[in-house]
Amino acid sequence: MNGSRADIFGRLRRANAGAEERRDPAEIDARLAAAKANLVPARGQLAPAARVDLFVAMAEEAAATVARIDAPEAIPGEVIRYLRDQNLPMRIVMAPDPALRAAGLDKEKLLTVREGPSDGTDETSVTGAFAGVAETGTLMLHSGPAGPTTLNFLPDDHIAVLRASQVVASYEEGWARLRATGGAMPRTVNFITGPSRSADIEQTLQMGAHGPRRLHIILIEDL
Repeated sequence: MNGSRADIFGRLRRANAGAEERRDPAEIDARLAAAKANLVPARGQLAPAARVDLFVAMAEEAAATVARIDAPEAIPGEVIRYLRDQNLPMRIVMAPDPALRAAGLDKEKLLTVREGPSDGTDETSVTGAFAGVAETGTLMLHSGPAGPTTLNFLPDDHIAVLRASQVVASYEEGWARLRATGGAMPRTVNFITGPSRSADIEQTLQMGAHGPRRLHIILIEDL
């Protein structure tokens, strides 16, 4: 080993000396709890109703569609309306989310419902969402038993159900809410702003490049 490499590895060893002692979980938790947010844009710092309106406006600007409903009981009817308007089969793959189960999608005679992850052949998925970020109209979803990540990316059409009370002002507030749930962090957190798109090839916009061609948000007005 030449001298320069020996010097580099020596510095790394000295820098990491006692690293195990420094990895105290309680210390890490304390640092996270006391962490200060960076500069947060003022755009989302609004009263709750105005914050939801901003989320809708920004989501639609990003080419998502939004339907505002009064109660969870209206979810099945809105899913059927969307499928009919898009000329899609009355067939969905649904996240095994207790809130979606309670909405009674599987009781609709017009719908064929399967629960679980997508195998890549599904045309339309229905999922919940952890939060909506008002400043950019972005959905925040995380993986787990009630939210297989494949449902966010493999089907051509993604229908996401969100409550108005889940709309936060900023990304920082979304992360704070997630940490406040306690327990281990999820393996995957996805931020989704509108349908998937890319203009990498000859600067021609292609929808559905890396995920769904269409994103439809069902927003439950619960404020």
